[in-house]
Amino acid sequence: MKNPRSILITGASSGIGKALAETYATEGVYLFLSGRNTERLEETSAICRKKGAGVSAELIDVTDKEAMAVWIKDSDKARSLDLVIANAGISGGTGGAGESTEQTRTIFDVNVNGVINTVLPAIDQMKARGKGQIAIMSSLAAYRGLPSAPAYSASKAAVKSWGEALRGLLAKDGIKVNVICPGFVKSRITDANDFHMPFFMETDKAAKIIKKGLRWNIGRITFPLPMALIGWLIGAIPSFIIEPLINRLPKK
Repeated sequence: MKNPRSILITGASSGIGKALAETYATEGVYLFLSGRNTERLEETSAICRKKGAGVSAELIDVTDKEAMAVWIKDSDKARSLDLVIANAGISGGTGGAGESTEQTRTIFDVNVNGVINTVLPAIDQMKARGKGQIAIMSSLAAYRGLPSAPAYSASKAAVKSWGEALRGLLAKDGIKVNVICPGFVKSRITDANDFHMPFFMETDKAAKIIKKGLRWNIGRITFPLPMALIGWLIGAIPSFIIEPLINRLPKK
């Protein structure tokens, strides 16, 4: 949708989700925002209202299937959703031991089930009227399973593949599906990283790139370009060549 007026964004209390909400906020736009931190979510809402947008904010966990279904259905009933952005996601943080068993399960629950719990109810609503747009937040880490973050890269690969498949499947129903694969963007996830992050990008710049990509219905929105090329190469290079290099990456 080139000019979405009713937009739902999960994980809008910080990082890219917050920046997207603020980027889309303007007169005539209504935002349905969710997050898990009351104070940060209200801060985002206040900024968006100040910019002229209508805002409805919900403290909700994307892993709660029933609650998400009700919220999305009610939001769509209030104002037919033009754009749904399944943004909420987490990583394991930074540490020397890698992702723990508990972290692994939580990462998959939020990054995969959280996306499913957002996208499926949105599809149901959009199919009924034959139009709409759904954006899924993946990552350049989806291009190759990284020893530094096994669960994170695998979870992002899962939603990347799912989103790309849905794009073809739902085209006949008038629903556009886009997958977003950012590199290192300032967020609570990257704030935990204690290693060098090449081509690091501020959230406002990332949000503008995403908004432009969604406006033109780009199937896979990847950025920054140098990091996207590196991600593609890492996924394409034979394992016996690339493994010695990626095995040295800092553990998450």
